[in-house]
Amino acid sequence: MKKARTVKQKVMGRPRTGITPLIGFRADTATRAAIIKWAENQPDEPTLSEAIRRLVEIGLTVKAKAKQPSALGANRAKQLATKAVEKMIDSSVPSEERAQRRRQLTKGPSEFREDRVDQPKAK
Repeated sequence: MKKARTVKQKVMGRPRTGITPLIGFRADTATRAAIIKWAENQPDEPTLSEAIRRLVEIGLTVKAKAKQPSALGANRAKQLATKAVEKMIDSSVPSEERAQRRRQLTKGPSEFREDRVDQPKAK
């Protein structure tokens, strides 16, 4: 015996689009329950299929944030960059001047610093 649906069934379905459905969707019990709960809280109480369509549309409009590198990875990258820069910098230059050149190379041109996603934004 099948369970009764908790989402209100509508007599009229979604309007025909003329396109054969290509997507099959299976979800575990918890996900299905969450979708049904979301649908029940909507003013028009959409069917399960309509609720899934709406949630997919909402999900597609969300822009993902750029992934921030881990501290360990950032330190490793910094070490590798320092080694690479040390090979390029003239060793006859005083150490203070080498340090300044290294900072300039690792920071990058000032025009591009605002666009870097791997660095926190300046306040």
